[in-house]
Amino acid sequence: MRHALVLCAAMLALAGCAAPTADLEGPVDPLGDFQLGFSEVVAPNLEAMLVTETVDAETWTAAVDRALETRFGRFGGSRCYHLGVSVEAYSMPPPLVPGRLALAARVTVWDDAAQRKLNEETKLITVIRALDGSISRAARTRADKVRLLAEGLARQTEEWLREMQETEGWFGAAGEGESAAVECVRR
Repeated sequence: MRHALVLCAAMLALAGCAAPTADLEGPVDPLGDFQLGFSEVVAPNLEAMLVTETVDAETWTAAVDRALETRFGRFGGSRCYHLGVSVEAYSMPPPLVPGRLALAARVTVWDDAAQRKLNEETKLITVIRALDGSISRAARTRADKVRLLAEGLARQTEEWLREMQETEGWFGAAGEGESAAVECVRR
């Protein structure tokens, strides 16, 4: 019995360490009528937390924008939505310093047709990854760690949007507005 519990705990721990883009390899599960217009990523108040490697705002904004475009560019819904993201803080302990990788950002969703925000208050999304053997091997360089955190932020943003679709009715149902399909202007 004890071995079964240890095995279950190990499997759950490994599942939590899965690559943030592993789900992108399968078929696309529509997000209602969502089609990404563009993502606007800024970092005007970026804070480095604790003992960390230095990463400039331009690096963070480029990595987060790329991760958002990759993840949300897959959806071919009938309405344009835009994502506004402000990268707020990060922590990337240098080699040999214990700690966790972390990235925090605030997200807003803009409905292009309605010309309004879907969320009046920005959503704070925080990505925290332990520096265990799997991550340190998979993300040895600073660029790899930045990419890993940016992809994690994009994945958690999608999870939040799916939750809001279910609980608040955001994005309608898949195919709901297909007759009025539009081509979103992409930057």
